[in-house]
Amino acid sequence: MKPIITPEESARLDAAAGDPVDTLMERAGFGVALAAVRMGAGYGSRVLALAGPGNNGGDAYVAARHLKRRGVDVEVRALGEPKGGSPAGRAASAAKARGVRVCPIGEPEPCDLLIDGLFGSGFRGRLADPLPAWTEHPASVLAVDLPSGLNGADGSVDGAVFTAERTVTFHALKVGHVLGEGPERCGCVEIVDIGLDGGDPVLLLCEEEDAAVPRRPRRAHKWSAGTVLVVGGSRGLGGAAALAARGALGFGAGYVRLACPDALRPELAAADLSLTTVGVGKGESFAAADADAVLEAGERFDVMALGPGLGPGVEGFVAALLAGWDRPLVLDADGINATSVDGLTARSHPTVITPHPGEFLRLSGSEAGYGTAATLAEETGAVVLLKGSPTVVAGSERWVVASGGPELATLGSGDVLTGMVAALVARGLDPETAARSAAFRHGVAAADLAGVTTVTASRLVEHVGRWAQ
Repeated sequence: MKPIITPEESARLDAAAGDPVDTLMERAGFGVALAAVRMGAGYGSRVLALAGPGNNGGDAYVAARHLKRRGVDVEVRALGEPKGGSPAGRAASAAKARGVRVCPIGEPEPCDLLIDGLFGSGFRGRLADPLPAWTEHPASVLAVDLPSGLNGADGSVDGAVFTAERTVTFHALKVGHVLGEGPERCGCVEIVDIGLDGGDPVLLLCEEEDAAVPRRPRRAHKWSAGTVLVVGGSRGLGGAAALAARGALGFGAGYVRLACPDALRPELAAADLSLTTVGVGKGESFAAADADAVLEAGERFDVMALGPGLGPGVEGFVAALLAGWDRPLVLDADGINATSVDGLTARSHPTVITPHPGEFLRLSGSEAGYGTAATLAEETGAVVLLKGSPTVVAGSERWVVASGGPELATLGSGDVLTGMVAALVARGLDPETAARSAAFRHGVAAADLAGVTTVTASRLVEHVGRWAQ
């Protein structure tokens, strides 16, 4: 788990620090210099440090001074002079005294490494000339705190922005590192300890140790290992329900039953011989009157996964199941589209919803984001797994899951995730832990599979079991 803070919280921590700003700047700049060395800065290499007039620029001056001592051919290109007597001003004077050449920034110049110390995480707006031309520089870029041009509050970009190979930030990740264009612009993010304490994180980054998977007891059997009832399918969309059921089975549920419209049962029964199926109703989609039969079919099951492939016109059916199911529920896809905030709020049993941004907007009336996801979770009592890159899991805490990548942009991958969440809840995890754990391992499995072949849902559902123990 890594805490993620806002730029405002970062500024507050700086102001509240027990050490002088000069000391913090010295530690930060030294961390930047070490990162530059790891990127190849040494004898025979030319480094240009772009320095703004504020503390971010001060860090760049400190880094340049340390690199000069190491024998690196380093110069500073300054975007304005720091105020005399300020920490950045003193850092600039110390760099010049060590022999670092400082010139006003102009048009791009050749170098082997570019240190971007123009603006930090508090930047808003657009980069002015001549900076946009520098963002196209062919040299590797080491960003100080955050690539200049990137909004540290949300990862948004308005115009030109630097794309770093590595970013050195201080004390904690910022929101802009993980959201929006941040992951594409920051490269490898290194956190340097400069002596700050505490902080109120707005998000937590999920890491492997936060993605729990329960162990099966030695004497487990199929009914004790976790049971999942998947409810879904309609004509032309049956594959979604089958993928969710197979995802639950592949991720360790002991017994999975797929409840589907009776007309689809033969083809879905053939999807995986390890599944049991039950046909409900007489048509090719569910009707409100079918809810009682589904509830009866799920009497012995721990968790219901409702929604994959349901199709339109199932509002009455979904409402009846939300009201009648008295155990944990994972609600996805058309199940989300068929309900409302009031319908979720009325449930008194654990619920996880797994919307993508479009479904989230239709349900909540708000644009998808970590703040609005947390608001919806608070209003409804449900855990909100907001799918995206990264994925946000909001419940009692706000988590970011960044293990997934563009390989998950394939039809059916979300259905596999629904089954994985349901399996972990059935295996005994609380819904919030199950949601973030499934999302994290879903992303890891997809990234691993992408190293071998193109990721499709049918391949992914066969692959996730490697991360189920």
